[in-house]
Amino acid sequence: MNTESGPRAAILVGMAEATLIDSRVPRQGQQLSAVPYLPGLDGMRAIAVVAVMVYHASSSWLAGGFLGVEVFFVISGYLITLLLMAEREQSGRVDLVGFWVRRARRLLPALFVMLFLLLSYTMVFRSAELGNLRGDLVSALLYGANWYQIWVGQGYTSVNDFVPLRHLWSLAVEEQFYLVWPLAMMLMLRRGGTRRLAMTARWLIIAALAVTIATALLFQGGRVIDCQTTPGAYWTIGERCIAKSDFLYLSTITRSSGLLLGAAFAMLWRPRAIMRGPLRDRARMLDVAALIGVIILGLQMWFVHVSTPSGPDALLFRGGFFLTGIATLLVIAAVTHRYTLTSQVLAVRPLLWVGTRSYGLYLYHWPIYQIIREVAGNSLTLPEFVVAMVLTGVITELSYRLVETPIRRREFMARWSDLRYRAAPPLFLSMRLVSIAAILLLSVGIIRLGLADVQANAVAVSLEEGADSTASLDDLLGSSAAGGEATAPQPTTPPATTLPSVPGVVPDSTTTTSSTTTTTTTTLPSGPVNFLAIGDSVMLGAAGVLSERGYTVFAEQNRQMIDMVPVMGQLAEAGVFDNVVIIHLGTNGPFEKETLDALLAPLSNVPNVIMLNVRANRPWTANNNALLAARDTPGDNIILIDWSSLSNTCPGNCFASDGIHLSSDGQRYYADLIGDLTGR
Repeated sequence: MNTESGPRAAILVGMAEATLIDSRVPRQGQQLSAVPYLPGLDGMRAIAVVAVMVYHASSSWLAGGFLGVEVFFVISGYLITLLLMAEREQSGRVDLVGFWVRRARRLLPALFVMLFLLLSYTMVFRSAELGNLRGDLVSALLYGANWYQIWVGQGYTSVNDFVPLRHLWSLAVEEQFYLVWPLAMMLMLRRGGTRRLAMTARWLIIAALAVTIATALLFQGGRVIDCQTTPGAYWTIGERCIAKSDFLYLSTITRSSGLLLGAAFAMLWRPRAIMRGPLRDRARMLDVAALIGVIILGLQMWFVHVSTPSGPDALLFRGGFFLTGIATLLVIAAVTHRYTLTSQVLAVRPLLWVGTRSYGLYLYHWPIYQIIREVAGNSLTLPEFVVAMVLTGVITELSYRLVETPIRRREFMARWSDLRYRAAPPLFLSMRLVSIAAILLLSVGIIRLGLADVQANAVAVSLEEGADSTASLDDLLGSSAAGGEATAPQPTTPPATTLPSVPGVVPDSTTTTSSTTTTTTTTLPSGPVNFLAIGDSVMLGAAGVLSERGYTVFAEQNRQMIDMVPVMGQLAEAGVFDNVVIIHLGTNGPFEKETLDALLAPLSNVPNVIMLNVRANRPWTANNNALLAARDTPGDNIILIDWSSLSNTCPGNCFASDGIHLSSDGQRYYADLIGDLTGR
């Protein structure tokens, strides 16, 4: 009979032996599913939360740092399942109420403190945002932030809003898992006990694979703009459009693969049982496995994105989450083994400090980031990041020592009572006054939160106003054919038939506004259109001022240079171009030299082509501006306005919070720069 030998046989024998041993009635002190303190897991948490915080500061620093959340999911699935198995083994039952109370003591105190601090800050310093904060705060309290964000279209990569609670989507996923999984475990343990869990694990792995396959099949590649322009990227529920990419990234169902993999691994890999089997002597083999896992995680975090210039990253949604989960399990296998080098390296003191406070660091860092940069989408500078880390560390430590640890250990009231009795009268009076002030602040905050109006962000308002002063492609082609006045519905975002669908683009640097239709009258000259301005949302924001000064503005939100290549050919063929054409493109994604050449080819006979370069803190800005500068040569018909530099000399309050789109002062300055060359 053939028998297996070597490391694979050792693993199989170890798992089988652990399962058989654990199926016996445990002797006193011999609970094989008991969870010893595993400092290496805190080290893993530390690395994961640092990766997330770096990514949230600037995605250009670590494009896939968001995958640290997936590492958390796997660790959570593993530990929670181990804890439930240990409880069943020790007491013969799973105390659901006790489990949920322990989770509440662990998670809710810091959450409540963060929400109170944020509500107070918003009420005092950003009261106009209270209405926008209301839905986020309520969904955070109900641990349904992920579903709320899916429903309202507040995707993970949407920008230009003050969204200090967006990061709570991942805590909602975990809390929903904590609510459902103990019930499932109780049923599984009641039917078959711990011995059958090894068989159950395979079904959990199959379920994780099924989730991965379903996510891959539902994934819609390519550009995501809005429901009208890219309908294939959305599901429609009534009159509401749900972005597929938002659902796949945020939903509990599609993000359950990591939790399921962690739970399955707990059923096969119990630290105490492993140390009593053949695998206790396989430390070096596990170190090699952990090294492979770390390399995979490192490559994933360096190369994988949430979104690329071509749209959502297929590498992420077509197996990326699952691969991250498998790599995490390889590291868990090593850090839960007592004799591995990995478990020692990941248990160094700095990592332990970060890991034990990883929940607080994750909870507090994002609101602090948002307060510093004002709106989502802005990258932090290095000095801002350092300041944010110091503030996050201090607040997290205070929360950990004064709130989280005492409540988790059921010592909070005792400490408070002891402090009251020991405090000198002035200090005691100060404590009472602070408590009363906090209660009053919370009460006023709740009332104002409930009464506040929801307001669109400044960029969205500016673009909606600018859309009333723009011409559509049909207007331009119609004016060339017929001349005179063209009256047509002007959608804020044009329908899919207005422009050809071109891959290789990324959404504009603004939150997409709703596609409302208003009827405007655009008066165009007979024949060619002189002083034609073609641009993206930056120009769209200044469309009102440009239109007043005699320009015909053809600008749209979400536009990329590659979009305009076929359109420029249409305009040239229809004879639309005249003496002056102004072009401002390149804010929203990279373009190649060939794209720029193709864009300008139909303008070869236009005497004056004025181009503006890019002002945006984006990875592609420098290369785009270099390509534009190379076309500004003596004797050519191209004239370059160095908007990237000249915009810094704009007098007054010129930009929205994102530093890209224009406020009223910026709109006039923008039109003045163009007017210096056109005489308008």
